Order: sequence, then C-alpha cells, then structure tokens
Amino acid sequence: MNDEILIREDAASIARLTMNTPGKLNALSNDMLAALQGAFDEIAEDQSIKAVVLSGAGKAFCAGHDLKEMTAARQSEDGGKTAFKDLFERCATMMMSIQKMPQPVIAQVHGIATAAGCQLVASCDLAVAAEGTRFGVNGVNIGLFCSTPMVALSRNIPRKQAFEMLTTGEFIDAARARELGLINRVATPETLAQETDALAAVMAAKLGVAVKIGKQAFYEQIQMPVSEAYNYAGDVMVQNMIFRDTEEGISAFLEKRPPNWSE
Repeated sequence: MNDEILIREDAASIARLTMNTPGKLNALSNDMLAALQGAFDEIAEDQSIKAVVLSGAGKAFCAGHDLKEMTAARQSEDGGKTAFKDLFERCATMMMSIQKMPQPVIAQVHGIATAAGCQLVASCDLAVAAEGTRFGVNGVNIGLFCSTPMVALSRNIPRKQAFEMLTTGEFIDAARARELGLINRVATPETLAQETDALAAVMAAKLGVAVKIGKQAFYEQIQMPVSEAYNYAGDVMVQNMIFRDTEEGISAFLEKRPPNWSE
C-alpha cells in the first residue's frame, strides 16, 4: 500500500476506497475524517461511478475514533469541549453523507469494527464481512458511552439488541451481525474482496439514475408514517417512469433483450 491515508481505485464504474492507516487500525482521526468526507463528496458528483466499496488496510476495518487525538484535545482551556463538539459534528456529517450519496456504498469489513468503526459499517448502505470479524460499540468499557454510534446502530438492528451491545460493551461476531441485520453477507477471509466486488458489480450494472432516486426515496420514506410514505413513493415512481431509459428498460424486458441505456 502507498502512503496515502485513503486510497481510491476506480474500475468498471466502481470506486474502491481503502482506509490506509493500519498501524492505527484505521482509526477515524481528524485526517481520516477529512479524507473520507472529501472522497464521498467527490464521488457523489462523479456520474461515472455507480457503486462504492469501503475497506480497511491491515488487520482491521476500523477501530473507531483516534483516542490519542481525543486525549490531546483535553489539554485545551475548556477541557476539550469545543474540540469534541467539532469532532462529533464532523463525524456525523461524514456518516450522513454516505446515505446522501447517489451511489450504493458497501462496507467490506474484516478484523474488528468498533465504536465509530461499527457506526461506519451501520452507516453504509450494505456490508459484507469476513468470517471471524467482530463488531462492538464498546466505549462503555472505558467510561465513554457510544452515543453517536448508537444513532446508526439502533437504525440497523433491533432495539433491545442494540441496547445490550451499548451497555455491556460486548462484541458480536459476523454470523450474529448478519442475523441482526447489521451486515448483509458473510464471506471467508479469502473471498471477502471478491464477494464484495461481485455485489458492487450487480448494482453498478443497474440504471444509475433509478438507483439514485431509489436510494434517496428509501431513506426518506423509512422515516414517514405508512400513508405518507406511500404518497411520497408514488410520486417517486412517477418521476422514475417518465425517464427515457426506464422506457427503454421496460421495452427491452418485454422484447427479451438487454437494455440499451444512454448512461
């Protein structure tokens, strides 16, 4: 791997982002947060990219926030209050930007995903994990309740299981994470990248504009009452139906041929 803290590699309409500070277990330092935010903002505007894979170099996906940086921030006059508020705001903005992107983002997870690292998995649209991967929101073990990771985690898995993880600091394995809904698939360590890329390729082959409005609609409607969600989703489908490429897709299906989309 090179010296960049975040490596971007594009191939076949898929952008692969690799967090590259293995010596720090790819902790979400100030520099890493900035690099991720910049990459997500850039990719969101790149119409040639149809799917994103996020992974970590070394023996872990991500161990959460950089505790050494956080400790250093406590030396300020206000005990770090201003710095911590800024840190968690920047982190939340980065996490939310993943779901605002038009492209599906898939976390490729191995080793451990703890605290804000687990939050990062939960914030991605999908996740594939290697057998043996451990997930935890274990800040409570050092006296720091994982309140911001809780937001994403509790929107992925059932309430009581999320609360148990948050208050015990115990880890769950990949099989349990899939059972609870935190991840989509479990792969062997040897096939993890291959299976993640295969999933990304399936999504990259779809009509990008349809996936874009569908992803936005997914996150909008899930927060609405059912009747409001149906009204909103109906309007989205009307918008989708009038796309010329959607007309081509329907014609291709009826004529039993591959669609000839313009994008």
